[in-house]
Amino acid sequence: MNSRTARILLVLGAFVAGLVLFTTVVFIITGKSPAPIALPSAVGGPFKLVDQNDKPITDQDLKGHPFLVFFGFTHCPDVCPTTLFEVSEILRAAGPGAKDARALFITVDPERDTPKVLKDYLASFDPRVVGVTGDSEAVAAVIKSYRVYAKKVPTDGGGYTMDHTAIVYLMGKDGRFVAPFNMKRRPEEAAADLKRYL
Repeated sequence: MNSRTARILLVLGAFVAGLVLFTTVVFIITGKSPAPIALPSAVGGPFKLVDQNDKPITDQDLKGHPFLVFFGFTHCPDVCPTTLFEVSEILRAAGPGAKDARALFITVDPERDTPKVLKDYLASFDPRVVGVTGDSEAVAAVIKSYRVYAKKVPTDGGGYTMDHTAIVYLMGKDGRFVAPFNMKRRPEEAAADLKRYL
């Protein structure tokens, strides 16, 4: 090992030791680990689409409201209706005190999911769930900005289905991504969590 490599390893070792020492001191004094450094969100962003009433909707329309976002499609056999039912139950459990909360169901299948199709489909769910669609390019852009996977998969008989990410995103009042929203809990617990962002 040459002297330059030895110096680099010595500096690196001193840095790691200092970091461990700092973390230990913070833990001893406060009883808590240091808070992680917040990084700018890489999920979400501006969009211009239309809702199930064929009215324009943009990210600016949601400013000031926490909102849940789920990507899916109306021909989805199980995951989408189940998730939309769970979101509806959370909004119901949140009650009138969460009237400012919103939920967006953004289609990954704009070819079939017109505003009218979305409106008929969402009639079975909480009215605060807003269906969102648009032309293929606009939908592709919002899919990309939310880091969603969506792919058309041919089926027998010439039809197709869609493979897609099945995460519910929690977005804050400022429109920034907060975290994936945990759906694996009682609606009352999830509703209490959502209300923290009102």
